[in-house]
Amino acid sequence: MFRTALRNVLAHKARLLMTVLAVMLGVAFVSGTLVFTNTISDAYQNSSAKGFEGVDVAVQARYQDSKGDQVGKVPDLTQAVLDKAAKVPGAASATGVVSGFTAIADKDGKLIGGGWQSEGGNYWGTKDARYPLVSGHAPSGRNEVLIDSRTAERAGYQVGDTVRISVDGPVLEPTIAGIFTTDDGNVTAGGSLALFDTATAQQLFGKKGAYDEIDVTAKAGTGQAALKSQLDAALPKKLVETTTGQKLADDQAEQISSSMSGLRQGLLVFAGIALFVGTFIIANTFTMLVAQRTKELALLRAVGASRRQVTRSVLIEAFVVGAVAGVTGLVAGIGIGAGLRSLLGSLGATVPDGPLVITPGTVAAALAVGVVITMLAAWLPGRRAARIPPVAAMSALHSAPTTRSLVLRNTIGALFSAAGATVIVAATTMSGSDGQAPMGLGAVLLIIGVFVLTPLLSRPLIAAAAPLLRGFGVAGKLARQNSVRNPRRTAATASALMIGLTLITGMTVMAGSLQKSIDRMASAAIRADYVVSMANGNALSPDVAKKVAATDGVTASSPLSNSPSRIDGKTEFLTGVNGSAIGKLTDLTVDSGTFRVAGSDVVVDDDTAKSHGWKAGSAFTVHYEDGKAQRLTVAAVYEGNQLIRGIMLDSAALTPHQSDPADMQVMVKTADGASSATKDRLEKALGSNPAIKVQDKQDLSNSIAQAFTLILNMVYGLLAMAVIVAVLGVINTLAMSVFERSQEIGMLRAIGLDRKAVKRMVRLESLVISLFGGVLGIGLGVFFGWAAGQLVGAKMPTYELVLPWARMAVFLLLAGTVGVLAALWPARRAAKLNVLAAIKSE
Repeated sequence: MFRTALRNVLAHKARLLMTVLAVMLGVAFVSGTLVFTNTISDAYQNSSAKGFEGVDVAVQARYQDSKGDQVGKVPDLTQAVLDKAAKVPGAASATGVVSGFTAIADKDGKLIGGGWQSEGGNYWGTKDARYPLVSGHAPSGRNEVLIDSRTAERAGYQVGDTVRISVDGPVLEPTIAGIFTTDDGNVTAGGSLALFDTATAQQLFGKKGAYDEIDVTAKAGTGQAALKSQLDAALPKKLVETTTGQKLADDQAEQISSSMSGLRQGLLVFAGIALFVGTFIIANTFTMLVAQRTKELALLRAVGASRRQVTRSVLIEAFVVGAVAGVTGLVAGIGIGAGLRSLLGSLGATVPDGPLVITPGTVAAALAVGVVITMLAAWLPGRRAARIPPVAAMSALHSAPTTRSLVLRNTIGALFSAAGATVIVAATTMSGSDGQAPMGLGAVLLIIGVFVLTPLLSRPLIAAAAPLLRGFGVAGKLARQNSVRNPRRTAATASALMIGLTLITGMTVMAGSLQKSIDRMASAAIRADYVVSMANGNALSPDVAKKVAATDGVTASSPLSNSPSRIDGKTEFLTGVNGSAIGKLTDLTVDSGTFRVAGSDVVVDDDTAKSHGWKAGSAFTVHYEDGKAQRLTVAAVYEGNQLIRGIMLDSAALTPHQSDPADMQVMVKTADGASSATKDRLEKALGSNPAIKVQDKQDLSNSIAQAFTLILNMVYGLLAMAVIVAVLGVINTLAMSVFERSQEIGMLRAIGLDRKAVKRMVRLESLVISLFGGVLGIGLGVFFGWAAGQLVGAKMPTYELVLPWARMAVFLLLAGTVGVLAALWPARRAAKLNVLAAIKSE
């Protein structure tokens, strides 16, 4: 039986190749994902470990928790703390570290790095082992700076060049005193690093003689744990906390691994979809192979082979196919992993250097996936073949599925579909994250139910295409009949396309609806023509608001600054605004009261008001971050949204209580409205600062929706793999159909149907099956998009369902194209059948 199984594997080379290819694509996706994420994660972890090589113990300020009405804060690490750390017996040296956002512009004035990856810090001199100098000398004063070698190479800078740098708003133009190398993870990932002398860094980053961290190096013979104990004894525990360099490296490595797990899981989901779709193809292929050998298997049964042996022989074939596909898929996956890494580099998202990582787990996963998926898909056809009585199989009289089995299948499918739809509809009435798990469960149940019901749905939906097929004459009529001849096989093939198009359509509906709602929100809530903010999302310097207000053509402006406070024992963030101008810059819906921000009058969003039980006219006591209290009155309650929410009060009342006033953004209204000339004028007034963004409403909307667009593009790219696998499925189904109808095709040729008509018949059959899957996928995708939108839209008053008719038409056209392309080989094969040989075939 083993030798027979091996011979059968090689007896149908074309089918074998398609099956191996279907499994290989899925395995390649899985192994490529694991290789890519393991490689990136390992590179970052090695880079972070190198970054902590010179740190035995790090001393950091301990956050002071909120107590009573006092707002929590982080104390300064002063020079006195640094001196104490340096005098500990086991300390060889202690270095005070100052850091903050520092944007470096290239020679065209554009920001280098990814905004949040643009960092600055202090340089301790030529003995600073953290940053070895490649060329030049240590910086001195505000007019000199060091930049990292990668940034210098990307921008073409050399020692002695003048560079534009922005630190919290003001633009500096220092001279590059030197260039250094670093293993800092942000730099190796495409960011930038600028270093000033310590006094200048403290001044620029607002530390005023203090440090963000103190790095202590141990003397020879002193371990990190021993040094940590000495520091704990010498330094005030209530103000500082100490961490060993090894612990910092381990924590960062774990953080990197955790952040990479999200990407890994997302990619593996799509790999699973490709494998799920591939399972249908494998099952179809083995059904075809078993059908071709029905008499052979019956003869084996007649000469003494048991049912178990027949099933086992089919599973042996599946094992061989799965093993071959697993090995080839692993090799292809390694290439995919390397290609994805190179692709990141070509897109400018560079990653730390490091080798390609192929773990034993990746190899095991690839082989296991290939073998297990193939054997599971082949088990049912093998079991079905073993149950056919030998005499019935040898006389080709084995019966079609019984009415009872079809009724049972349709009943199960209806129950699953009804349960899934009910759970999804119920989930839409829940709030936020509470409805996510039920909706996911409902989606799985509904997809399973529709898949089980697909044979039943195929007849009426394909029958709807009959009027169009009549225009193709006899070939069209035969194509319609052939497509419903074996509903189960047609359903399995259509389901492959259905699943892919369901996901694509659902994501497209969601993205389009969210984009529309964000556009409406921006236009409805904001009257300002522009919003000014930092590229990395950090706070702006107060000077920015002053420069904006003094710019020609600006009729109204308001900075928005955030400050923590304590209200009724809870921490709440206050938003300071220009009370006289905020009404001209926003267009918020007022639920109650009069929109007025002045003195002790404030306006509050509806969620915050509800949580405290406030209404228009309510009074409450606020404790500012400096501990002082004031009685405020709610002048109005407004409808908050993702752009504007919280407690707004006049900056004149808030700023005196802030230790370090800074604005998150500045809203601007101009006389001429939004235009390229006005935008240029604002940017020039701010010194053409590379770190500052000047955005109009559309820019603001696009930046918020950018994440959705990125995810959608990733979905389109990743699901292309599932579409390729689906094409193989259609080819297999048509090849099976041609094989089963060899005698029928021969008879049609004998009575006058020419080769062109035969090709047309097969192509139309493929087109009908593909469009059937496309219609089901688009329909389910719209339903899922609506349901997910209802869940998200509960917190977005401007949410509106948008059906992307043009894109859905493209998706349907894509399904039809898949059908036409998949039919090329089977149609050619059917047309080339020998008439006499086909008539004599059984």
